[in-house]
Amino acid sequence: MSTRRERRSIFRTRNLSGLAVVGAALLVAASGAAASSEATAAKASGTVDVLSAGSLDTLMTKSVGPAFHKATGYTLSDISMGSSALATDIKNKVYAADIFVSASPTVTQSLEGKKNGSWVSWYADFADSPEVLGYDPKSKFAHDLQTKPWYDVVTEPGFLLGRTNPSQDPGGVLAYKALTETANAEHIPALKTLATETSDEYPEDVEQAGIQNGQLDASFMYAADAISQGSPYVKLVGPKSLSALAGEYTISILKGSSHTAAADAFVKFLLGPIGQAEMKKDKFGIVAPAKVSGKGVPSALGSFLKSH
Repeated sequence: MSTRRERRSIFRTRNLSGLAVVGAALLVAASGAAASSEATAAKASGTVDVLSAGSLDTLMTKSVGPAFHKATGYTLSDISMGSSALATDIKNKVYAADIFVSASPTVTQSLEGKKNGSWVSWYADFADSPEVLGYDPKSKFAHDLQTKPWYDVVTEPGFLLGRTNPSQDPGGVLAYKALTETANAEHIPALKTLATETSDEYPEDVEQAGIQNGQLDASFMYAADAISQGSPYVKLVGPKSLSALAGEYTISILKGSSHTAAADAFVKFLLGPIGQAEMKKDKFGIVAPAKVSGKGVPSALGSFLKSH
């Protein structure tokens, strides 16, 4: 039988052990709270203003934007339309933006140099997507598009074809090339007519809506764009030159960016694993590592772009 002194000793030991456990638990909880507080504090706030190719509209607003905000705390404010039209607006100071994401390196280059306002001094090629013919699955020509060469179907009576204006959108340039080069290779004069008339030219958002609401039977677009909006599409079979027709996406921080930290964070995010994963869902071809052209990459992005 334990003596009174032994029982007191046991009681003290148990109490001390219990206090030690409680203390350890409080320490862990405090550490966790501190870590959580640090993680919260690490997230930034504010906006990054992005001008992006119209074909990226769904990607930016539905997936990249929310994921970027969740990961960094920054909010994406995006305006999407034809890349060439955006470049003109940048030169004319219509928009004050931090970042330009174009579907064509040639368009991006039009913002380089003193004569062009030196809006861009460097850019990174980061993705691509082939030009295709998206179509309305309810169109009366849908079966023909699935079973015949596209260039025979688009010239059928009553077919409503859409494309963007070549002066406003690089996709319109590719559509023009697809029509004219196939017209020459397959000896179809009607394709040249389609390439030069303006009645089938639409702004990019109107063109996409036309496929979805049945006002157009088909329209030229990038495969990733068709996938993001759930439109079926056919590849542009024909002369070998058509296989090279693709949107080539570039990103750069514009001169005068007023949200430099947010802009750097957006470039890192879009070209990083989460951004690339979102692009892969829409079957973008990823350029890895991103190919940098020009000079003046911000110091915060130098090592990142070299490794990506």
